Amino acid sequence: MKTDIEILTHIIQRRRSIFPISYTKEEIPHALVKQILESANYAPTHKLTQPWRFIVFRNEGKIKLGQELARLYKMDTPAHQFLQKKYDSILEKAEQAGCIITLNLKLHADKVPEWEELASLACAVQNMALTAEALNIGAYWSSPGMLADLKDYLNLDEQEKCYGLFYMGYHNEPPREAMRQPIEEKIKWVES
Repeated sequence: MKTDIEILTHIIQRRRSIFPISYTKEEIPHALVKQILESANYAPTHKLTQPWRFIVFRNEGKIKLGQELARLYKMDTPAHQFLQKKYDSILEKAEQAGCIITLNLKLHADKVPEWEELASLACAVQNMALTAEALNIGAYWSSPGMLADLKDYLNLDEQEKCYGLFYMGYHNEPPREAMRQPIEEKIKWVES
């Protein structure tokens, strides 16, 4: 029987970004989406601000979100830089995803600096990614340029910001090796 650390290490090391093009049409049960979000809720948080906020888009909701993202891309892109292929890709990703979760942050400027709230959100997203991996659900954090323009569509208040989209879906991707340099190249030890 594997120890907790062996299981945890295995999940961390096999986690990869899995993109919507690889997703199957199998629906992710509501209970599993909630379980993934419940894991996010246990991320570290300075002064217990718990700044992460999520909006889950499924079914027709994710299609409408994709349409809004495509509209914003077209609106914000100069005509000479607009790519129909990119526009179509935005719509396709929304359709292919089992669900899309917006990664929002509620700032508590009176308590902690924004970077600490963002660090908490990133930890929450890592918890989501690891839980999704453990459930064999593919996921990836996307941060398209249109995020700042989503504030009204998402009905975010003045203290809230959207920092990304978390796409999820079942997939049949084979495992692949991580592309990482040895940790020894990234550590400096000071012992005296």
